[in-house]
Amino acid sequence: MTATAPREEQLWSRCAGCASLLYRKRLRRNLDVCPECGEHARLSAPERLRQLVDPGSLGLMPDQLPETDPIDFVDVLPYPHRLSAARASTGLSEAVVCATATIGGHPAVLAVMDFRFLGGSLGCAVGELITRAAERALDDRVPLILITASGGARMQEGALSLMQMATVSQAIAALREAGLLTVSVLTDPTYGGVAASFATNTDLVLAESGARMGFAGPRVIRQVTGRALPEGFQSADVLLRHGQVDMVVQRRSLRGRLAALLAATRAARPTRPPVPRQEPAPRRERLADAALAATPGGGDTPAVRDAWDTVRLARHPGRPTTLDYLDSVFDGFLELHGDRLGGDCPAVVGGVARLADRHVMVIGHQKGHTTAELVARNFGMASPAGHRKALRLMRLAARLGLPVITLVDTPGADPGVSAEEQGQAAAIAENILTLTVLPTPVLAVITGEGGSGGALALAVADRVLMLENAVYSVISPEGCAAILWPDRSAAPQAARALRLTAPDLCRLGVVDEVVPEPSTAAHDDPAETAHRLRAALLNNLLPLLDVPPAMLVRLRRQRFRRFGMARAGARAGAR
Repeated sequence: MTATAPREEQLWSRCAGCASLLYRKRLRRNLDVCPECGEHARLSAPERLRQLVDPGSLGLMPDQLPETDPIDFVDVLPYPHRLSAARASTGLSEAVVCATATIGGHPAVLAVMDFRFLGGSLGCAVGELITRAAERALDDRVPLILITASGGARMQEGALSLMQMATVSQAIAALREAGLLTVSVLTDPTYGGVAASFATNTDLVLAESGARMGFAGPRVIRQVTGRALPEGFQSADVLLRHGQVDMVVQRRSLRGRLAALLAATRAARPTRPPVPRQEPAPRRERLADAALAATPGGGDTPAVRDAWDTVRLARHPGRPTTLDYLDSVFDGFLELHGDRLGGDCPAVVGGVARLADRHVMVIGHQKGHTTAELVARNFGMASPAGHRKALRLMRLAARLGLPVITLVDTPGADPGVSAEEQGQAAAIAENILTLTVLPTPVLAVITGEGGSGGALALAVADRVLMLENAVYSVISPEGCAAILWPDRSAAPQAARALRLTAPDLCRLGVVDEVVPEPSTAAHDDPAETAHRLRAALLNNLLPLLDVPPAMLVRLRRQRFRRFGMARAGARAGAR
């Protein structure tokens, strides 16, 4: 090769779809779409903005946020080193670029994700920036357009990255209430926590040709099910056939389609006074300590246990299940079945019960104790029908004025092929969005495993309690180890790095109270565990009953708004 070889290589590009060698300038003129086979190459966020917005209209929003490493995560490299490398290679501050602009003369706010930056993962900074974009759209009374490209929530920020799904969703809920259009454009790829929140809970969902979207990725589904995947699985065209997107759009047509949608909604937009935006509550140093001090029994110091040992206890087959607690903590439980759309998922149980003299709606994941029970209940992994059943019962509770109590115990949502085809990501996203605005008290308890978005779908609450030996995480330790360590044998190290135990999460403010278990574990004395859980539920529920519905929703939104970058910065500064 001569000295000119590097320059020659830059002039040409090989198509990932058909392997054709393409002249780079020709490819760029064709918007990075292969003229031979139509393959849509991935775009960076700056390139995407240049293609979509009117020339001269772009105004970039500030993206400088405090440096943070909220859980001091280290795998084979410290998390700050990975951030520095991503910034150096992309020239971006984070995995999203937010801007104001016009498209076809119509104003909008855009948040464009960039897969090059740590796989477009959703962390505290990304959640904060997208939420600020939504708040800018609310202030300016213009539509919000989200361009998604992500592998999911950011493992290196633990459960705090999981909280961003609710943080952004509550901002989208505020735009809905104000009558402002929200649009998401799915690009390749869109998976995990992004797919199961703001990518699918907007008013309109468009998919760029060639995009793939799902809650679980293809590799995970193949590993779990052992099945070959159908042709075109999770592709834009299949999503359209299954009713999960409004339209599939070629890149060359995307700008025109967005302009037409903005024009139509601008003409129909009602003239109503601006909705006052609720600012985040003032920062609270050591929020978890204050929560513990305010609740009876909260000052107890649980025994210090290794995180991996806690994971094993949370998964113990003898650990009490939701049905066990419905029998021992509540009275007069009447189970209600079905999502009214054609399914009744056995991994989710729910119905009306009494807690002392109060009627409540109880919804929870159900695993089982024996192998047969676990298989019959799909190991507590809810299908879309399970999430939609839970959604139906939440809405019914709001209409009847009943508080909602959720019991969370799942390794995650069902990762199967049929679950994806039935809209798993959208079902989780709708639950999260609905819980942010549900006008009745919501109390969540992590009783065993709290796995990823499948857990969050029942855990957006006014108060979140956690049994002492439960765990709550953005990803399983085994999954984290497989991705960030050389092999899955590093799961114990990953468990410690993820900060997934109740004391860890209480310190981070994700959990409000730890419910102590008997000296060994819940499964060794289920009756005492039930007694303690009942007392904790009453202590936390009764004060919520006196709060007006509008105030409940406002405070719940503030709770999750605080999980943005400002909170992470406050925690980092407090250490």
